Amino acid sequence: MESGLTRAWVDVDLGALQRNAAAIAARAGVPLLPMVKADAYGLGAIAVARALESVGPWGFGVATIEEGAELREAGIARRIVVFTPLDGEDLAGAQRYDLTPALARPEAIAGWRRRGARPWHLAIDTGMSRSGIRWDGMHMLRGVVADFPPEGAFTHFHSAERNDGSVDVQESRFREAVAVLPSRPALLHTENGAAVEHRGRSSWDLIRPGIFLYGVGCGGGIAPEPVVHLRARVADLRTVNDGETVSYLASYRAVGTRTIATLAIGYADGLRRSLSNRGSAIVRGRIVPIAGIVTMDMTMIDVTDVPCEVGDTATLIGRDGSVLLDVGGVAHIGDLSPYELLTGLRCRVHRRYVEGVA
Repeated sequence: MESGLTRAWVDVDLGALQRNAAAIAARAGVPLLPMVKADAYGLGAIAVARALESVGPWGFGVATIEEGAELREAGIARRIVVFTPLDGEDLAGAQRYDLTPALARPEAIAGWRRRGARPWHLAIDTGMSRSGIRWDGMHMLRGVVADFPPEGAFTHFHSAERNDGSVDVQESRFREAVAVLPSRPALLHTENGAAVEHRGRSSWDLIRPGIFLYGVGCGGGIAPEPVVHLRARVADLRTVNDGETVSYLASYRAVGTRTIATLAIGYADGLRRSLSNRGSAIVRGRIVPIAGIVTMDMTMIDVTDVPCEVGDTATLIGRDGSVLLDVGGVAHIGDLSPYELLTGLRCRVHRRYVEGVA
């Protein structure tokens, strides 16, 4: 058996990832700035960035200096933008690893300028209320920006997946803010994958797709292919008699005689506890229910109606043949965000990079 596949693993379909990137780029009509923060949403930033080179992205987006440094040390040469606000020693790290900071505070902009004439992007808050200069407070930066203009400027939509008019409001504020600048930055970017799904061709210079690349869409004009396939081995089988219980708190009680399979995966691996008695797995092309509470290292499923043996593979997210448990659907069942589900897949789950999933 292949190393790393004796317990639990994630099959990451790099072919699907590349096709998703090509599809969103074609729809937008502008270059990509793919988000590979949080270890590429749990899938492995180095492998993902290398695979995305095939679509010729403008650069990559990360959240921390450490994430940018990891990519640089792996030989990624394209521009890397750090989207979390930086200051002080963080600016020294950005300089050391040739990273492009997202700045908004006058002191941080001045600090970056003192380190040499290096590119930076201006973060503009148009309603997210998380980071960046408020769209209606741009006068505070006018002098600083006139002396040291940014290469780019951007904002972040808070509800791009909703058709509630908020994207139009935020873009109007963004245009208003950019108009206050002494000159237009060369690179303006506002849109994530969801915005491009809904709206089509971009009016800006770059787009910043994230979870769309990894197989999660929002029901817009295009749909991504599944990329993530979470698997686990059947480690044990047992018969449970009528009235007997499974797992902690005895929350699953057998009705009639049942066959229970134990999977070598649990919430310490990222299979969330909220999927207890609610989630499903695919075994030999059949969907079966999770039985009882997901434990730290093991999860039980009811395989009464499916031929099953120790050593079989169960799929908890993704595709097995023609049957699919998609990330969005699994997240919904567990009252989770799909972002939360993917980034929660822990490091002890082996990643296997493949070109296509049967």
